[in-house]
Amino acid sequence: MVPTLTINQREVRLTNLDRILWPDAGLTKHDLIRYYIEAAPYLLPHLKGRLLVVQRFPEGIEGEGFYQKNIPESAPSWLRTHQVEHQEGKKTRYLIADTIEALVWLGNQACLELHPWLSPVERLDRPDFAVFDLDPMEDSTYEDVCRVALLIKEILDRMQLRCYPKLSGATGLQLYLPLQPLYSYEQSRAFVELICRQVQALLPEVTTVERKVNQRRGKLYLDYLQNVFGKTLAAVYSPRPLPGAPVSAPLDWSEVAACSPRPGTITLKNIMPRLKEKGDLFAPVLTDKQKLPF
Repeated sequence: MVPTLTINQREVRLTNLDRILWPDAGLTKHDLIRYYIEAAPYLLPHLKGRLLVVQRFPEGIEGEGFYQKNIPESAPSWLRTHQVEHQEGKKTRYLIADTIEALVWLGNQACLELHPWLSPVERLDRPDFAVFDLDPMEDSTYEDVCRVALLIKEILDRMQLRCYPKLSGATGLQLYLPLQPLYSYEQSRAFVELICRQVQALLPEVTTVERKVNQRRGKLYLDYLQNVFGKTLAAVYSPRPLPGAPVSAPLDWSEVAACSPRPGTITLKNIMPRLKEKGDLFAPVLTDKQKLPF
């Protein structure tokens, strides 16, 4: 008999709960589902009203993974979805994960990475935050990432703009600049590019805006091209399909200045005590909507 979990009067079928997803950490699908339930009060506000792309690993991180945009036909009818017609008439039916039962369903699908859109479903062409994606390359360090993040903060501070940092869950940081949904993706991307080019001019020894990988010379790449319609980043509080089961976790600026905690140290196993102690450090991203100084 297939076990089910009833949440809000909706039944979610659970399968292979003992499937190992992160072998080195000994974490199973059951552990992932439990995390999604426990983290739901913090995670759901950042997924609410956004189209979702997921990365699934049915056999765990050592197996083959794949991105999924189109919700499968076998999905429960109670899941909230939204269809988008892309270029050349291609239609994609996206999930909007705005309930605990949706998170449980995602966990049972072995969705180890959650990627919400940068714009809300009611204004898909108007992002309500711009993002700075900072990842060290082979000749740069996490200390370089933190130095660059603090410089971006300083530049934005002078414009009376506020941004909010989070560990990507991989090797670097991502900074979110919450916006009023007044701007196109082209406008938000142009603004991020402007800031990135200022940073590159001030720190040419460690940063680059060169798009060709073989011309970056190992420097930290200032990626403003994430600000594109339909592009996504791992959600705050999303697990990552990497050894140790790291989680994309928000930081306060004092932690960025101290370069601690470092990438990979906040994981599925230890994030909940931090959340209960600090609360949602990323909550202002949802409310502190700002105008760009154009």
